[in-house]
Amino acid sequence: MSLKHFNWHDKQIIMPKRINISELNDLTSIIRNHQNGISVGELMQLKINEYSKRTLQRRLEELLKKEEITYLGDGRGRKYFAKKYTPNNVTRQEYIAPLDLHEEPVEYITDGSLRSALSPESLMLKNAIQRPLSTRTPVGYNPEFLNSYIPNQTYYLPEKTRQELTELGSLGPGNLPAGTYLRHILNRLLIDLSWNSSRLEGNTYSLIETAKLLEHGVTADGKNTKEAQMILNHKGAIEMLADQSQEIGFNHYTICNLHALLADNLISNQNACGSIRDCAVGISGSVYMPLEIPQVIDEHFRQIITKAGKIKDPMEASFFVMVHIPYLQAFEDVNKRTSRLVANIPMVMQNLCPLSFTDVDREDYLCANLAVYEQNKIEYLRDLFIWAYRRSCARYSVLRNQLGEPDPFKFKYRDQIKDTIRDIVRNNLTSKAAEKHIQEQANQLIQKNEHKLFQILIASELESLHIGNIMRYKLHPKEFNTWKNQQ
Repeated sequence: MSLKHFNWHDKQIIMPKRINISELNDLTSIIRNHQNGISVGELMQLKINEYSKRTLQRRLEELLKKEEITYLGDGRGRKYFAKKYTPNNVTRQEYIAPLDLHEEPVEYITDGSLRSALSPESLMLKNAIQRPLSTRTPVGYNPEFLNSYIPNQTYYLPEKTRQELTELGSLGPGNLPAGTYLRHILNRLLIDLSWNSSRLEGNTYSLIETAKLLEHGVTADGKNTKEAQMILNHKGAIEMLADQSQEIGFNHYTICNLHALLADNLISNQNACGSIRDCAVGISGSVYMPLEIPQVIDEHFRQIITKAGKIKDPMEASFFVMVHIPYLQAFEDVNKRTSRLVANIPMVMQNLCPLSFTDVDREDYLCANLAVYEQNKIEYLRDLFIWAYRRSCARYSVLRNQLGEPDPFKFKYRDQIKDTIRDIVRNNLTSKAAEKHIQEQANQLIQKNEHKLFQILIASELESLHIGNIMRYKLHPKEFNTWKNQQ
């Protein structure tokens, strides 16, 4: 029927229902109260006026038209924001759907990018922390940030995430002595963690150059001595975690000695190595001003290690010290390096996969820490920690499969084996003298029914000893070469 012949009185004209302005205002208020954004699914759970999903979407579209709100992401990953809380400089095209910590974990990423694991909160923090210094408000240390944390009641990491990471990091039976798996993969970890942690400080050594330095003592051409010293210091600190795995923990002795090893010959004031600072420090590129009173710094430092020691979950404890040790700036320098080694203490104690910071981007790491310093926000560093630990687990699970399970006999007598081999090389013993020394050690230190196995094992270890693996026995290349040349 044409319009010309249409009888307007034959049909009832139904006009679209006008949306009540008060409903729009209520919805805007709810979105405004969620500064980190809120999805349609989350809004539906609030049961706003018992809206259907389509009704809710129509109201959101109306608010978008009015430019009262905006959004980031698409599909199920879309989050709605009040205009004033929208992350700066993030376009809809640039935004990538975040990792939802309450859903299934994302797949292991192989391109080295952290972006797919960053939540909207992290993106907001990243943009906020990259604003010019002149636009950021100077802040000092906030003691309430630490005081408000109650071990085993407060959690920075969601429960499901903690469980998932612990399962990923479990490398074998849980009843083995602390440090079993760290020593099993020690040679690989020495290179990985020394290189990655140094790289995060701006060190320019390549992975291959780091391996040559640690395995053969060869420094890279064109690099300054400070860079080599930094890497060698990491080696010493990691070896401390392995050698003293039965004694380490969240205590003053462990953390201060790790700092002393990491800071050795890198701080002009050698008295500052392993000591709580007694001077003011500043943070380059930040408006954060750390505490200056030594007694107060020491008090908070002891509070950090006391709380860390009470945390039962290894992942939560690891992340807690990664947050609070750099934030306090307890030492004159080398605070972040110390926190990265200290974060591995729960992994060593519970035979979990170590955290080696593989593929972590330096800019992301620095910005994540600045977000803690300036805003006491942990989301950015949290996402980085979770992503980095997953990558470490993927790396070391492959390595563990290649190496097989640790030899229980070698583990049982690890100290005796190490000491015997070191004595033979350092004392430049001939084959006959070495055989006699091995027999004497077996008689003194080894159960009688295991003497023969001990002798065979020492002989095998001596046969396979070379310049690339002498670090296991704390031998110097010169000592090894002198011994080897007279065999």
